[in-house]
Order: sequence, then structure tokens, then C-alpha cells
Amino acid sequence: MAATIDLDIVAPAAAPAVLADIRTRLAADRLVPYLGPALIGLDGPAPVPATPEAVAAELHKRAPAPGRIRTSMWSVAQFIESRRHRKTLQAFMADIFATPVAPNRLHAGLAALPLSLIVDTWYEGAMAAGLRHAGRADFAEIQGVTRAGEFRDIWTRTYDPSGAEILPEAAEAAATVLYAPHGGIRPARNFLVADSDYVEVLTEIDIQSPIPEAVKARRATRGFLFVGCRFHDQMLRTYARQIMKRSAGPHFAIVDAAALTRNEAKLLADQDIRTIDLPLDAAVDALVG
Repeated sequence: MAATIDLDIVAPAAAPAVLADIRTRLAADRLVPYLGPALIGLDGPAPVPATPEAVAAELHKRAPAPGRIRTSMWSVAQFIESRRHRKTLQAFMADIFATPVAPNRLHAGLAALPLSLIVDTWYEGAMAAGLRHAGRADFAEIQGVTRAGEFRDIWTRTYDPSGAEILPEAAEAAATVLYAPHGGIRPARNFLVADSDYVEVLTEIDIQSPIPEAVKARRATRGFLFVGCRFHDQMLRTYARQIMKRSAGPHFAIVDAAALTRNEAKLLADQDIRTIDLPLDAAVDALVG
């Protein structure tokens, strides 16, 4: 199905030169890494779920959901929240992601670079761990938070490298902003995961209210590099579009072109994202050496 979309796919012979150019752009802080859950399994078996479908399966083990929604993480999470309370859902997610995930060679490579902005779209926190492991004390992590139980206008919480919560404005002075739009297991078990978590976010995201000011400012002069990401769900595509909105470009993605759905291919084409059809292992080796 994806073959009918006019994708800008880098020819195999040109891939080494394009990857070398991406590496140069990263080193010069001209690209924003946008990291997906497939990276968890880069250096070995993933110790936590590495797809939304795998999270759905783990949630279903703890609270069986109807067959029609069983493979949708967002729907299964909503089913649990509606019937068992938000605290139960949060406890299940904390249990599922309890095992610490060690940073891999890409996380380590990125932590060594002077990157102004990194986006991490999964819950396990390996990129934050990579920054801490590198001795970085100059970053701030901004995590998306649910508005369930909140009585104020809040979309995110901001943390220093020790995990202490800090004022949102403090992120603007950080050398690196790590943005986890869906939350993270550490330091405070923030999870955007149920359909209800996204109702207000998706209502406001087109006017950019949920996007932190530090992210808006830093993306304005940079492009994005998508690594380890899939966009086979509308939620994932919406976030990608809105986070990269008003960024300067150019944009790149490491993909398995044969596995792309039509909607994924359309996103890549519509957003002028050059696609590099390489196994993740090989592409990371080229990026970090």
C-alpha cells in the first residue's frame, strides 16, 4: 500500500553519505533526535514492552479487556481507568516499566553531543539515564502529565538531573532539554496512556498549548531525526506533526520501508521527511561510530 505514496527514499548507494551528513548535523546541534520505543531492543532483548501493542497485552494480563479493544494500548488503559480507577492504571504501568533500561550506544552517543533538544517518546527513561551516566548536570527533562485529578491548567512537569521537580522556566536555561511528551516511569510515574489523557491535549495541540515553550524555541532553527519510531496509529502521527510544527528542517527518518503502512508513508511524504531504509542496527552504527 505504501508504494503508491511518493516517498523520498534515499538510494542504498547514497545512504552512507546521507548518514554522514546527519552525523555532522547532530554534532553541530542542527537536528533534534526523536526517539521511539524500538531503540529499547537495540543492544539486546528489551526488558520492557517496546510497542504500544505489547503494553496493551501486559495491561490485558492484569485486567482482561474486551476483544475488540485488546490490541489498543490507549483503549485498554481507558477500560482499566474507567473500571478500576486511575491509581490502578498508574500502578499497572509502573509495574510494567519497573525494570530499569540501560542506555544503549545511541543514547550514549547522543548524550556526548551538544544537543539543545531531544524528544523521547517512550516511557522507560533510557535517554535520561544516558545523560546522567555521561555525567551531564546541565539538562532538564520535561514530561507530559495527565490532567486527571488536576484542577489547574497543566500539561507538563519539569525535572532536574536528580529528578527533583523545578519550575518550567528553568528548562529554558538548560543546555539540553529532554522532552518526553507521553511521560515517563521516573522520577514520578507520569503516564499519558489512556484515551482520556489525550482528550484535552488533542483539543489544544493544534494551537500548540501543550507544547513547552523551551521546545518551541529550540525546534524553530532545527530539523528532526526520527529513529526507532512507528506512526501506525493516529495518536502517534498527530504528536509527530505537532512537535515538529514550525521547525526549520530538514527532516530524516530511519525506517523499514517495506513495513510502512499507507498512513505512515503519507506522514513521511506530507512532512518532507527523507527516509533511510536501513536496519536500525546499521543506521545507529553509522550515526555514532
